[in-house]
Amino acid sequence: MLKRQIVMGSILCLIASVSWGAMFPVAHMALQQIDPFYFSFIRYFAVAVILSVLLWMKEGRASFRLDGRGKTLLFLGTMAFTVYNMGVFLGQQLMGEAGIIAASIMEVLMPMITIMVLWITTKKAPSKFTLTSVGIALAGALLVITNGKLAFFMMAGQHLVPLLLVFTGVMGWVIYSMGGNRFKDWSILRYSTLTCLLGSAVSLIIVTLASVFHLLPVPTWHTLFSIKYEMSFMILLPGLAALLCWNSGIKLLSPINGILFINFVPITTFVIMAFQGYPISNYEFYGTLLIIFALIRNNAHQRKTLRRNDNRAYTAAHVPEEEIIKVPRSNVGF
Repeated sequence: MLKRQIVMGSILCLIASVSWGAMFPVAHMALQQIDPFYFSFIRYFAVAVILSVLLWMKEGRASFRLDGRGKTLLFLGTMAFTVYNMGVFLGQQLMGEAGIIAASIMEVLMPMITIMVLWITTKKAPSKFTLTSVGIALAGALLVITNGKLAFFMMAGQHLVPLLLVFTGVMGWVIYSMGGNRFKDWSILRYSTLTCLLGSAVSLIIVTLASVFHLLPVPTWHTLFSIKYEMSFMILLPGLAALLCWNSGIKLLSPINGILFINFVPITTFVIMAFQGYPISNYEFYGTLLIIFALIRNNAHQRKTLRRNDNRAYTAAHVPEEEIIKVPRSNVGF
């Protein structure tokens, strides 16, 4: 049962990460026509509508009740669907074409941020094995993105503000991923829908106020029609499908393990760029192998730990205490 849970959680997190890796090249094309704020709002407003219909059909009207958790849901929804999207896509747009790579590489900081946040909030240090796995995956991702050159870090110094915006967005998604543990008694669909609705409401307030004060131009129907294919992709795959897969996978694996799969985001970005004619170097190839190795290594260790804990729990529940303590005299060597 636990093995099936780990496999299913891994598949779901992988689907979400690959979808997000594909969204940066697609978003780059759309952001040439529309600002990142309206782009983010329209995208997840559509996702919220679809999720609401699904939730109503599956769980009924009662599932839309906040049950006294409105403030927490509002905070988490804002982190995911306002802070993350607007921060990441604004930073990407400000950097131009270089933002495709920069935004994707910043995603791999999520495991490190998650570990630091858990370390601070729980006062419990993660295992050395987990820290090593994250370090290996991060090293592999950096090899892929930098292609073994220092030019990326020189670029980072020239684009400090956009990178800080992307980093802030990434922090928002980490907080959202960790917050799902507070709603284990809710279905994934309910948690995803209510946080998406509340986060989209915050985004609506932001774009409305910005437009009223002439800080943002309201997109025309012509603009929206010009990005219909990009927006459709962003809504259905990196939006709807990835959101449900990610929340489900994180619930099965736990945030600290599931978030390791975020390392596949920049890998997917580079695979798409390779199909567009970008040559794959040895650095990128071996960097990919490092990431895959780190994920397999961590998941194998997780399965081993769970199996050992299950055996201990079974022994404690089924073997009488006196039989555990008692040692037969015939087996003693004196």
